This record gives sequence, C-alpha cells and structure tokens, in this order.
Amino acid sequence: MILCLASMAALSQGSSVGVNWGTMASHQLPPDKVVNMLVENGIGKLKLFEADERIMEALIGTSIEVMVAIPNLMLKQFSHDPRAAISWVDANVTSYCYPGGVNIKYVAVGNEPFLQAYNGSFIHLTLPALKNIQQALIDAGLGSKVKATVPFNADIYNSPASNPVPSAGDFRPEIRELSIQIIQYLYSNDAPFTVNIYPFLSLYSNDNFPINFAFFDGTSKPVRDGDLLYTNVFDANLDTLVWALDKAGYPDMKIVVGEVGWPTDGDKHANIQNAQRFNQGLLRHVLSGVGTPARKGTIDVYIFSLIDEIAKSVAPGSFERHWGIFDYDGKPKYELDLAGLQQGKFLVPVEGVNYMTRRWCVLNPHVDDELDELPKSIDYACTLSDCTALGYGSSCNHLSMQGNASYAFNMYYQVNNQKSWDCDFSGLAMITDDDPSDEKCLFPIMIAFGSSTLLLRGFLIVLLRVIEGLMVFLLIL
Repeated sequence: MILCLASMAALSQGSSVGVNWGTMASHQLPPDKVVNMLVENGIGKLKLFEADERIMEALIGTSIEVMVAIPNLMLKQFSHDPRAAISWVDANVTSYCYPGGVNIKYVAVGNEPFLQAYNGSFIHLTLPALKNIQQALIDAGLGSKVKATVPFNADIYNSPASNPVPSAGDFRPEIRELSIQIIQYLYSNDAPFTVNIYPFLSLYSNDNFPINFAFFDGTSKPVRDGDLLYTNVFDANLDTLVWALDKAGYPDMKIVVGEVGWPTDGDKHANIQNAQRFNQGLLRHVLSGVGTPARKGTIDVYIFSLIDEIAKSVAPGSFERHWGIFDYDGKPKYELDLAGLQQGKFLVPVEGVNYMTRRWCVLNPHVDDELDELPKSIDYACTLSDCTALGYGSSCNHLSMQGNASYAFNMYYQVNNQKSWDCDFSGLAMITDDDPSDEKCLFPIMIAFGSSTLLLRGFLIVLLRVIEGLMVFLLIL
C-alpha cells in the first residue's frame, strides 16, 4: 500500500482539463484503443460514470488521473450497509492500486442525486453513502490520496428572481441544511465540491436568453454585480456557487466542474460551429489562470463528453446523444486545441477502428403503392435506434420524407448489425452499396465488433441502462 501511495504521489498533475467518458452505446469502441487515444491527445484526467472493468484494465499503466463513479441506484445499499461500501472499494479502487496500476483520484458518489427531477429520491441517501465510501477508502489506507465527492447539478443553488446576480447566490432553501452538512464532510476530508454546469441548457430552455452570453468571446453586454462584471454565463453560474459556499462558511472550498460542454446535434443551437466556439473558448478561459470575477486561478473542469452515446435517454432533449468531442467511431468532430493555446495541435482520432461492410438500408424507390405504412415503419425504426439527427434544427432535418425513411431504416439496420432481415420493413426497404449521405447528413456505418461476446455485452449494457432508467422513473413516481 505504501508503494502504491508513493507511486500515485509521484504522478504529474498535468492539465486541469479532463473529459467524461460515458458508454451508453450499442456499439462501443474497444477501451484499449480509446485509452491510447487519450494518451496521444495528452488528456490527463478522466471521469467515468461507473467502474467499468474493461476500461479500468485498459487504464492500467497510464498516468491518467481517474474519477470512478457509483450509480445513483447503488446509493441506498451503500447508505445502509458499510460492508457493501467496503466491498465496492476493495473491488473497484484498492484492487487497481498498485505500482503501475490505475491512478484513481476521486470516487464520485452518485450523479446529480439532488436533481429536482428526481423529486427527492436520493436526497437522504447521499450523505450516508458518501460517509461510508470515504470511510472504506480510509480503512483501505487510501484516504489521504483518494477522495469521495458528489457531482451535483447546478440547480442545487440559485439567486433569487428579485436579485439575479451571483453575489445573491445561495443553496436551495429546502436542501440548504443538508447541502451544508455534505460540504462540511467534504471539507473535513479535503475533498472538492463537484458541480455540473451547462450554459447550453440556459439557451435551450429560454428563447430569450442572449446567445452570446453563453460563449466566452466577450461579445455580450456585461452583467454588473457590484464591482464585478460578467461577460458569460459560465462565470456567473460558477460564482453563484462561490458565493453560496462563502455564505455557508467555506469561502476557500475547492471546486471541480465535473461536466461542462456543448452538443453538436439534436437542437437548433447544437451544431459543430457552436460546440467548437464554446469548448475552445472554455479551454482558453479555464487554463488562463484568470479564473472568475469572484475567484482567481485555474479552473478544474471535465469536458462533457468524450464520445457520442446513441443509447442515452432523450428525455431532456435529442441533443443528449451528441455531446462528444469525438463521434461514435472515435473521429474528432472539429479542431480543438486541448492546451487552450491554439498552436495548431488538434485532436488525434482513435486508431485501428473496424467498421461493418459499406452498405446501407434505404427506402426502395420503386415502392409507391404501400406508402400508407411508411409512417409506422419510420416510427418503429426510430424507436429502436437513434433518429435524433432528424429533429428540428438538427443535421438531417432538411431531408425529404423519403430521406427521413431511409435514415430511419439505415439506423435500425446498422444498430442491428446489418442483418438482411432488418432491412425489409414490409417490403419498403432495400440494401444498397451507394452511400446516401450528403454534405450535411451522415448515414453512419456502425463499428464492427471483434466477437459475438462483445456484441452481446454491448446489448446487455444498453438493456441494463434501460432497466436503470425505468427504476429511477419508478422511484420518482
């Protein structure tokens, strides 16, 4: 254990910018190839949403600083049973902590458990689970190096409508006391307060929101708060938290921005141009050392996200499947200088990706007497695949009805691994070798799995995520 801690302490701190790696996709890239890509791009910090065994094994031997996570549905067990917390830490933290192992820095206990949409389902489970996990880390001899934290949504704090400035910020009244108890415990263990901030959602949820205030290039009219000026909503949001922590008695509390980013599809404001503008501006800003008006210094952030996830729930919006700075196959979507210096060093793709055969499933152009069934067939295909690119303002929204049908049929066909019987749709569809993509709309070909075992695992992951979502929904009800 001493050797492990010494090894971890010797690792370099690296950049303050990390990435979130979610895995909600039917066809996943091999973890070892993704980890190689992270190393090639100089990405030194990684936040996971679970302790995926294949990913953890791929990280062995790298210096990448890792935040592993415990899903919300496990909070109840860990809050009531310290032995379960000990078992989880042993399996997912301690077992990887050896010289040349995985550089685990944080354990995320839940994900946005106080989110208002959960209607309090996890509120009284979070602090006990946090304590049991941190104590398990301490008992394992890792308490000084691995810290348990809780990623909160930014809706945990706000400013009153009567005085909507950062300095008026405070934690929501109904959870303020419990929030401060969590803050006290985090502070006592030298753990950070982790918050997820999404300027895109400010724009998405309010048509009157000034669009330039969502970005960092200084073209928006500043918002004045006493002697402080705000030119972007990210700083205003983060400083609202700074003031809330100050009022709680913790003005020097370390803050980590666990998620921040911009999607590239699924909404009129979600496109490559805006995502590049936001993320490059974010990188320049947080690495500059300027900080926010209320707190100077480098800002510790994890970009959301690394790779698109076409199996995510679209309940919040169709954009949910398009946050990645890399596409589903590990190709960069746009140029992005992770050092924030704009010196011409841009993203390196995942290498050695294998694709299925170059063929597509499209609407049969010779069928003209059975189109009454077409809407039902499109709905069926989209329900069981991903058609978010067809939505209003999205990259394929310009397609004709026939184009929509072809896109839907192809997505279903690709997700189901190009089986011939999955390109039928009552005789409406046909297989073609001609790529139906245009300059705006990509008809993708899925990643090829190396074995049937990997294919089954991909489907099981999606099935488990669907079950988890249903269980959360039932908890909310």
